[in-house]
Parts: sequence; structure tokens; C-alpha cells
Amino acid sequence: MNNIKDHLPELLAPAKDWDTLKVAVAAGADAVYVGGKLFSARQFATNFDRQELTAAADYLHLRGRKLYVTVNTLIKQEEIEGLLDYINFLTQIGTDAVILQDLGALHLIRTYWPNLPVHASTQMTIHDHPGVRFLQNLGVERVILSRELSWPEIKDIHEKNQVELEVFVHGALCVAYSGACLFSSLVGGRSGNRGRCAQPCRLTYTLYHTDEQGKTVAVSEEERHLLSPKDLALITAIPELVDAGVRSLKIEGRMKGPEYVGTVVDTYRRALNRFAAAPNEFQVKTEELKALDTVFNRGLSSGYFLGDLGPELMSPDRPNNRGRFIGRVQTYDEKRKRCLIKLEENLSVGDGVEVWVKVGGRVGTIVEDLTVDGEKVEQAQAGSEARFALPKRVKPGDRVFLTSSS
Repeated sequence: MNNIKDHLPELLAPAKDWDTLKVAVAAGADAVYVGGKLFSARQFATNFDRQELTAAADYLHLRGRKLYVTVNTLIKQEEIEGLLDYINFLTQIGTDAVILQDLGALHLIRTYWPNLPVHASTQMTIHDHPGVRFLQNLGVERVILSRELSWPEIKDIHEKNQVELEVFVHGALCVAYSGACLFSSLVGGRSGNRGRCAQPCRLTYTLYHTDEQGKTVAVSEEERHLLSPKDLALITAIPELVDAGVRSLKIEGRMKGPEYVGTVVDTYRRALNRFAAAPNEFQVKTEELKALDTVFNRGLSSGYFLGDLGPELMSPDRPNNRGRFIGRVQTYDEKRKRCLIKLEENLSVGDGVEVWVKVGGRVGTIVEDLTVDGEKVEQAQAGSEARFALPKRVKPGDRVFLTSSS
């Protein structure tokens, strides 16, 4: 690839609050997207008030970074006046772009603020080149494509349009098409399209079918997380993303904290820089994959982009953080409530661990002290047998996962 640095995609990070925004910048994000107190599809995030948005714009611009503000809920009729006031404020503070879902809001912005860049939210479910062309003709500068598209599909869209394309590369996947879902509204009265999704897709369910006699029969007696996808991770697909013409690599996670955002942004930043320096030699490093495994994930998948479909897309056994496998339980001392594990990875005091027990779910703890061969250590090395306190009984052979790093 020639002049790859000229075509290197922007790295776009989420921020739910000030601390996370600063960490994202320090980790190497080119731009940050945030939600305000109004019209944001993440109502349970801390979000930014007007004073904080003003300060965020100044902070980012001083450092040569960009600020995108989500205005990505569906707008109600009675909210239009408030929307106009809010958009006017965002233009005054120098917002680099607004992220929109509502076509009516797009029309208003193009009418009254024709110079304000607009990015079409993934919740518009744009998944083909006519859809992108339609928005391009309406004056949209960038389209955030549906997560359900493959590499060849994105490349074809790029070749048939001039508008910038943004693609999610890391974070949660929705079981519905790009979040176009009424499940939460129907079962809990909380609308995902208004930023209040209750995530019923992450709960356990039993699958039934009708047998030849017309009886409803459970396929399995075991309840599982049948509608819960794994998380997306496309760090290994950076060459394909660049080849497809993607201009912005977006990390999902406006509900995530500084540790998660900092780790993911830093990992992708290092990989992108290495790709820019030697695209034909690019490979993701083992420690980078381990870093992504350590922060919150439900298991990682390349999703639809590389055709990682079927069972490989889903996480039926776990709807929340899985962590990285680091070893198996050897023994458990019931009296002292300490377990001995054979480590396949290093383990340090302050790390979070979770044991997947065969019966009874999960047992988790923060490692407060470690011993190896009877000696206290701050870090136990891979290959050693380490002891630490664990509040509940576990059995030999149970798997141990690292869920947070000190």
C-alpha cells in the first residue's frame, strides 16, 4: 500500500465523563464522541452538561483532537424547540460533528446550520450503497455503517460513494439489527431508541419447539443466554478495514470507564501505528490480544466483518465479563479458605479473578495476597503454583479467569 499514513483511519473513542475523555486522549484517540444531557442514546451514562461540553471542545481542540456529540435519539414533536436550542449551542462551542439518528433533525440542521458536519448514526441502519448515496445527497459528511456488514460489502459501498465511512471495530454487539429493537420497550417499558435499553437480550432463556404430536417441548432443560452476542474485536482486521476505505475506526463503550477505554484505545493505537510503519508486515502482538482479553468482554469475535457467524457470534454461557483464562484450580483448603492454582499467565496482587465452578456459577475475588512455595510475592509467574484467598469452595479442575488487572 502506498502513502498509507495519508489513508490511516481516525481512531474514535467513547467517553462517558471527563476522566474517561482525558484517558482516551492520553491513550492516542484522534477524536472522542460524547453524549450531552439531552438527546443521547445512553441515558445511563454520566454524560456532559453544557459547561462540560464547552470545556471538552476546548480541551480536545487544544490538543489537535476532535469532538463529536451524539444527538442520536428519535426526536418527539414536543422536543423540536429544545433540539434547535441545543444544536445552536453545539455549533457555538465548535463541535466538530453531531451524530444523528432522526431524519427530521437532519433536515432542520441542514436548513439552519448548513456548515455543521453531520454523521449518520448506525441506528439509521444504513447497510447498502443506495442508502449511503441518499444520505450523501442530503449533505451528510459521514455514515456510521451497520455492524452487520462484511468486508466486501463495505468496500463496495466505499467504491460507489464519496462520503466518509465509519465502522465499529470493538465493543458490544446487539442481537437486533444495529439496535433497531423494541424488545426492551415491550418487556420493560424502557426504549432502546430513547437511550434506556434494559438489555433483556442478555438474560437467560429456554428454547422450545413443537414436536410431531403438537406438544411444546423444551429443546434443553438448561436456561442459557441464547440472545447474547459476543463482543466485537477487529484489531486483527486493520489491513482489511483500510482496504475497504474505512475512514474512522469506532470503539463502542459510552458506558465504560477509564480503564476499559484507555486499554482498548492504547492497544488499537499501537497496532495502527505499527501498520502505518510497515503495512505488509503487520501482525497483532500476543500481548495486545491479552490486553483486550483482560478488560470487560463477553468473549471476542470478528462479527459479521469477517463472517464469524452462527455459534461463533454468540455467548450463550456468559452475558457479562469473561476475562482471560489463566489456569486451573489444583486444591482448595476449606479451613483456611485458600485455593492453589497452576498458572498459565502471570498473576499479581490486586488483580481481579473469577473461578468458573462446575456447579453453582462463579466465585470471584480481588487477590489481596499471593504465596508461591510458602513465600509471599507481589506477582506469581506463569508456570508456578500460587495460593490466594477465595471466599467459597471450588474444586480441582475449575477454570480461573483474570477479570481485571492491577
